[in-house]
Amino acid sequence: MALRGPKVWLWRWRRNPLKRRADRVEAWVVLGVWTLTVFVGVLAGTTVSGSVEDGLARERVEWRPLVARLDERAPGRASENGGVSRTEQVWAKATWTAVDGSAHSGQLRVPAGSAAGTPVTVWTDPEGRQVTRPVTESQAHVRAFLTGGVAGIGAAALPLVGGRALRRRLERGRMDQWDAEWSRFGPMWGRTTG
Repeated sequence: MALRGPKVWLWRWRRNPLKRRADRVEAWVVLGVWTLTVFVGVLAGTTVSGSVEDGLARERVEWRPLVARLDERAPGRASENGGVSRTEQVWAKATWTAVDGSAHSGQLRVPAGSAAGTPVTVWTDPEGRQVTRPVTESQAHVRAFLTGGVAGIGAAALPLVGGRALRRRLERGRMDQWDAEWSRFGPMWGRTTG
């Protein structure tokens, strides 16, 4: 492991008669890795963010609420707590007709004790299949921002890790070169002239 002194900014780019070729190569590697890291991170983040936001906007346009009817009475009963009715949600089977006229059925969350035939809102895709309620525009912005941020950080980690491995290899080579030079000139230091 190399001994390092105090941190000096931009030391790789300063003129120095002791700077070796390996130091110049490392300076360019560091610059290239950081440039590539920022570029890849921003590109991946904005691409993923835009894709997520477009997909969620398409869902808001295509998914529609329909009225479904309960097939049977929902299990349980609405409970009262100190005169205030608290409605518990339970799963119950309901059927609905899609825009194209096809019949569909599925499990929906409804108030406990709801009677058979009670109308319930169900969100469907263009084929009439049950989906969740689409996210609002502000929720879509947040979700796209977070997803894009995670994708950008993940993509930026690849060139950063690769550059770190390359720098470690360069430093190992530099230390081997230093050891070879030291073994050649080190014994001369013990000699005295005279």
